[in-house]
Amino acid sequence: MNTTKKVALVVGAQGVIGRNLVEHLATLDDWDVIGLARRGGAAAQRVRHIAVDLLDPADAQTKLRGLEHVTHVFYAAYQDRPSWAELVPPNLAMLVNTLDAIEPVAAGLQHVSLMQGYKVYGGHLGPFKTPAREDDAQFMPPEFMFDQQRFLEARQAGKRWHWSGIRPAVVGGIALGNPMNLAVAIAVYASMSKELGLPLRFPGKPGAYDKLLEMTDAGLLARATVWAATEPRAANQAFNISNGDLFRWNDMWPKIARYFELDVAPPLPMSLDTIMADKAPLWNAMTHKHELQPVAYQHVSSWRFADFVFSWDYDMFGDGSKARRFGFHEFVDTETMLIGLFDDLRRRKLIP
Repeated sequence: MNTTKKVALVVGAQGVIGRNLVEHLATLDDWDVIGLARRGGAAAQRVRHIAVDLLDPADAQTKLRGLEHVTHVFYAAYQDRPSWAELVPPNLAMLVNTLDAIEPVAAGLQHVSLMQGYKVYGGHLGPFKTPAREDDAQFMPPEFMFDQQRFLEARQAGKRWHWSGIRPAVVGGIALGNPMNLAVAIAVYASMSKELGLPLRFPGKPGAYDKLLEMTDAGLLARATVWAATEPRAANQAFNISNGDLFRWNDMWPKIARYFELDVAPPLPMSLDTIMADKAPLWNAMTHKHELQPVAYQHVSSWRFADFVFSWDYDMFGDGSKARRFGFHEFVDTETMLIGLFDDLRRRKLIP
């Protein structure tokens, strides 16, 4: 590897966020990229992958001990667990094990980027203060993002490297098998509705259809993450990163239906996790009929995450002005983003 370049270590390189970050960094001539994930990944120009179990400190030490040229750590790993309290130990341990392995060997470490989200504001718990701002007071734990940030702040004290906290809204991107992928869930739900000759119904809570929310394009998020990691003024700061527009499902849902050439029926509360549980035969038939990529149904989408997003019968958005004040001015139109993602899924033959 060219030691004069910046070297990114992307932790969680196979998720929606990590994969798009790797792809963005790979387009920048002054970066080399190393991706970490449990299942590794396919090497490409200036990108290599390492398969590692970050919950195993010994495995982390063994696999990362040769990464002395790393200059920037982009941490986007996540392990799901059944309860808020159970999320804390594994998600803190993976970050601790990463830095325990990297910091002693990477003498030129400049920055550690921590991917967060609106859970920092309690957005997953119920109605919260909006627009959420980066300096809003924390709430009663458990919340693993608090533990991660406190660890990072304490670890950074007196060091030459800096940290940043990146807080996106729901991320729009494509990575099959990822537990938090709303656009794919919508596309598959709409495709199945069409296959069954049904109109497209919003399946969320009754109050969720008309509340304000926002999304974050995965490409925009990648660019903002690299900006925060390389902009001196952004050192040791947290930033809300979103597309820059707000929407309501009652306006967006008919536009999604038009894309799939579907009528819209009135909303009806339905747990997608429940009603989609028996749809593997339908998906297999659609795969054969439309000559789709042979993706196992269990890897197509996470219906539980879609249910979670569609349950927000309260406003869900943050104040994005801090990033603009510090110098990041990009924005993305959310409708255009969603249509682009649906087009991409069709091009890849992942939906009809």
